[in-house]
Amino acid sequence: MGLITLSEVKPGLKLGSDVQTLRGNVLLQKGKVILPKDMEVLRAFMIHQVDIEQERMGSGSTGTKGASASAGSTANEKNGERAGKTGNVTTAPVATSLQEEYEKMVGLTKNAFLSSLAAELPVYELRTQLEAVFAHLKQYNVLTFSPRVMQEHDYVYHHAVLSAITSYQLAQWIDLPSKDWMQVAFAGLFHDIGNNKVDPQILHKPSSLTVTEQEEIRQHTKYGYQILKQAKAINEGARLAALQHHEKVDGSGYPLQLSGTQIHIYAKIVAIADIFHAMTLEKIYRKAQSPYLVLEQIQSEAFGKLDPAIVSAFVQRSTQIHNGIRVKLSNNQIGEIVFSDRDHPTRPMVSVEGNIVNLMQQRQLHIQEIIS
Repeated sequence: MGLITLSEVKPGLKLGSDVQTLRGNVLLQKGKVILPKDMEVLRAFMIHQVDIEQERMGSGSTGTKGASASAGSTANEKNGERAGKTGNVTTAPVATSLQEEYEKMVGLTKNAFLSSLAAELPVYELRTQLEAVFAHLKQYNVLTFSPRVMQEHDYVYHHAVLSAITSYQLAQWIDLPSKDWMQVAFAGLFHDIGNNKVDPQILHKPSSLTVTEQEEIRQHTKYGYQILKQAKAINEGARLAALQHHEKVDGSGYPLQLSGTQIHIYAKIVAIADIFHAMTLEKIYRKAQSPYLVLEQIQSEAFGKLDPAIVSAFVQRSTQIHNGIRVKLSNNQIGEIVFSDRDHPTRPMVSVEGNIVNLMQQRQLHIQEIIS
């Protein structure tokens, strides 16, 4: 068997062992002769090395063990490191944080969006960085995570990346098959890419829009679908999320007034992530809102506007951090959550200087923010 890098793989070679995804699913089976289309599949799933049958490696009469070492040496010469278990050199991975990978993702997204009208979207590079972000997913909480630094004109890119992360997590929470998770993340990342074709003066206008301007803004859904039709490694669900994320389950949305099951599941997921981050991120002309108040608004939208099952999963799972957490109330008092009723997860009981504040009863108050 010979382990070689993807750059060395050529159509016509035969696989010496199964090629598996990062999650352990078999992508290509042992013995398969690699075709040109298989190369695209390998790149899309970020496969960096494959095992090739001895006979096609041109190793003559040397044994399997020697062929593996030879293949490792070749990879070493070309890439400056040994591949797999055949090498003697190991490089310790560099520890990174969620914030660091998030910031890299925002920069890559910004470059991709700015060039999307003139160049092909770098889907493979974006996927690689998304994988790096998701490696730190346990550090992510939708209610508490916020960018360390955000330039005011970079809102669009932060919103895209946060929507991707939250959509990915929400896809897991509602038990979508794992094969859908990355595509749902792409749906979140690209759902507003059509705004690139909207007049920036209208897009960033701080005052009320005219009827004509509102109609132009609404065209971003169709523009986004058209842009994504040209992109590789993105499925139809991700494209439809760009088109349908403003549709409502009661048929009152746009652009096609679809309802219920006519709306793709990816679009239903992204719609929730889109609303949440649009309201909790700081904008040039509007301050960020309390994530708890936004959750309550999303809950109210579950009656006829958003998918109620997905909304329920989002609210329940995102608020599971509760008891013992320190929070700041809307009257600026600092307290600690001591009890959370799962039927009303956004309005727990908070202990403030020895007194219990029941937010279910004191409706004029709400949690402004969680204190890390």
